[in-house]
Amino acid sequence: MHRGLSAAQIDELMERACLHSAAAEHFDAERLCEKCLRAARANLDFERMARIVLPLQEARRLKREAALDAGVVALLRTTADIPRPLVPGCYLLQPPLIGRDGRSLRETLDRKGLPASVLTREPLTRKGLWPIVGVGPMVIRVQVAPPWPVERVETSVSKDEETRLPPAAWFSAAGEALGDGAIAALAAADHPHYRVDDLLDFLDAHPAHEKLHQALGQACRAAIGVPEPILPRRRGLDEPFSF
Repeated sequence: MHRGLSAAQIDELMERACLHSAAAEHFDAERLCEKCLRAARANLDFERMARIVLPLQEARRLKREAALDAGVVALLRTTADIPRPLVPGCYLLQPPLIGRDGRSLRETLDRKGLPASVLTREPLTRKGLWPIVGVGPMVIRVQVAPPWPVERVETSVSKDEETRLPPAAWFSAAGEALGDGAIAALAAADHPHYRVDDLLDFLDAHPAHEKLHQALGQACRAAIGVPEPILPRRRGLDEPFSF
């Protein structure tokens, strides 16, 4: 976490983030908002966290809309399929590429200031669904219908040989399903601080989901004034051998 920032320093950085937003510099606004969010969490300042979530959500919403509006869809099976140079748009990774590859590509696009929607799918299931995965401190996985019926091919590493490019509307719907799956995985009985931490981890895995941000804002407000847990949290790694 970003320790060492006072409340006044966080507020100063958030003023700069707002200036970046006003200038349509959404990547810079997002970067500062995320830094402030982590610093506020380190300070147990859940009230300030709740205020930071909204501008962070807005910066990411505008990035996502720009990616969908770009009109570019790329299907990637290997790193050789990655466009050079990279461009804004929608990127679908499929086996043998894995979730970590999708995260790495998303981070590269962010560093270059290119708005993009990046999703990673796993092999077609026997029910004809594509598992979509988001990788971070915790793994998110949901199964969604492909844009159209897909024939199963047992000899293929992806269990199909689909080469058609999904429409942008499918990317949007699949991204929504991934974030909804993360919210559904929250444990209602967990300590409020733990729910905040889980949502931060889920957003790290899948930052392009508005309802995850809204859930984090609600969790932060619920954590205000709640004493810290007495015992340290014990939980196993979420699917440590996952793709």
